[in-house]
Amino acid sequence: MRMPSLRSCLLVFVAPWVLAAPALAQDAVPAPTITPGVLVLPGATPPPAEVAETEPAVPAIPETWSPVPRDDQNRSAYGLYLAGRLASGRGEGETGAAYLAAARRLAPEQPSLTEQAFLAALVSGDLEDAVAARPTGDGAEPVLVEIGRLVEIVLTYARGDARRALTGLREQPIRQPHGLAGTLLTPWIAAEAGDWQRALLAPPAGIGNPIATVQRFHRAQLLEIRGSDEEAEAEYRALVEAIPQELAFRSGYGALLERQGRREEAVALYAAAPASQDAGLTLRLEAMRQRASAGRPPARPTVRNGAAEALAASADIISQIGGEQFAPVYRRLALEIEPSDARRIALATDLAEARLKPAARAAYAGVSADDPFAFAAARSAIGRMWMEDQDYDKALVEYRAAHEALPDNALTTYFLATTLVQLDRHDEALALLNGPVLNTERQGAEIHFMRGAAYESTGRIEQAEAELWAALQQRPDEPAFLNYLGYLWVDSGRRVAEGAEMIARAHAADPEDGNIQDSLGWAQYRQGQYDIAVETLEQAVAKEPANAEINDHLGDAYWQVGRTREAEFQWTRVLTLDPEDERRAEVEQKLTDGLSAPSPVAMASSDGGS
Repeated sequence: MRMPSLRSCLLVFVAPWVLAAPALAQDAVPAPTITPGVLVLPGATPPPAEVAETEPAVPAIPETWSPVPRDDQNRSAYGLYLAGRLASGRGEGETGAAYLAAARRLAPEQPSLTEQAFLAALVSGDLEDAVAARPTGDGAEPVLVEIGRLVEIVLTYARGDARRALTGLREQPIRQPHGLAGTLLTPWIAAEAGDWQRALLAPPAGIGNPIATVQRFHRAQLLEIRGSDEEAEAEYRALVEAIPQELAFRSGYGALLERQGRREEAVALYAAAPASQDAGLTLRLEAMRQRASAGRPPARPTVRNGAAEALAASADIISQIGGEQFAPVYRRLALEIEPSDARRIALATDLAEARLKPAARAAYAGVSADDPFAFAAARSAIGRMWMEDQDYDKALVEYRAAHEALPDNALTTYFLATTLVQLDRHDEALALLNGPVLNTERQGAEIHFMRGAAYESTGRIEQAEAELWAALQQRPDEPAFLNYLGYLWVDSGRRVAEGAEMIARAHAADPEDGNIQDSLGWAQYRQGQYDIAVETLEQAVAKEPANAEINDHLGDAYWQVGRTREAEFQWTRVLTLDPEDERRAEVEQKLTDGLSAPSPVAMASSDGGS
């Protein structure tokens, strides 16, 4: 018998690797007020009462059109609509958006079709099409009307017409739920339009309001851009004193000091930051200290960068208060203003969290190789998504690209090794697992575990036992480790009692895992407890109905309790589940000859561990 599949283990231990800027502190953000079509942010002025009223009914897309609208390729509006919905449902965002846009052009009088074409364009990132399809009129959903206006204003600004964008905001400010983005963006657009009076308007007093705190930070940056360094320093200092743990405020203040040649003060400011458990923040602080000590100040902030960061901050805040569906749109708008790999990664992360995998993969794929760490992070994230979809060949391509970018990095090396194990390329995996990057005195339990799995798969059982035992010494309660070594001992007959006890512990820790329950049932089977094994394996098959090995085990258990017809049914089912060649041959033999009654494996076991 072969060992259980490594898939569940790999998904546990191959954690997603995403680089993201820390969000601004929002501990005090209260919950939003939500009414149909309206999300009111804390501290914001609610929209006019009529916005929340029930909108008048709009005509539904008819089941048949007469005459049927068709384009120059003889495609009907309804056919394009259905094709767009189908493609969007499959995650093919760009294709779906194109079909829906074509349908909208044929039937612009259909509000619901316009809304769907607009949303599809937003998701796919085609902002020009989104502006063309943005809902308008009395019957349009206010949420979509306002985000359509926001997209139009941002594109106007991004294309270089800040004055026209500012005029649009002055004449009709963006309403909720997108008022936050409009509020944070307006000062930056005003600055580029030359309206510094509007750009430097003081936000509401106090630092308790998180949105006002962000506005105050932006004002400090604008003051510095304007050349008012003393006022900017006062704002930065007040923010750092009020919220000392927020790295963005400390970074802004320290960078100003560096640009003024006040290196010692900047180093002291960075050194005074509160200790953090976040390794990423600690590394960033250390990098800032080293930069300040070396006298290499960062460039002064720009208006364009500030506008993009305002939208990024809006995405962070709105995600925390119930409007996370809007965050990817804000991220795309930030990219339109000032493209950067960090923003692409942030967008891709939001899309992945929204389960929009094709769009997320496309965003990650746009990350350049200029920064090896960012490139490796993006490619690793794509690899993770392919692993989740069980497309291991595509995952291998991405993890190999990440590893080539950072060949001496333990994480990229580990990701590549685990994918090679999943593809049964064990010798290649062991070359990495036993290489100098991973085989160190401080290697983690996951590396021992993966090396043990690779050894077991190549028949080197003693070496496998040693590695799996080493993993358990570091993490003695990890269900995957207990299950894997326990199954090896039970199935091989080496230490049946100990293995069965380890599997029972794994099952108690993770009772919903069908693979672990299969191991438990197989331990019962190997000890001759066939009636109990049948019950346990039936539950395992219910959890993992498409697993060839578990169905095979259940067939064996049925046979041993005299339920031969059910056993033959299970074995026949195994052949439909694309089993490996060795298992297929074994099952075909059982369907021909049945099973003899094996003697239960002896319960004695040797003392001690490996």
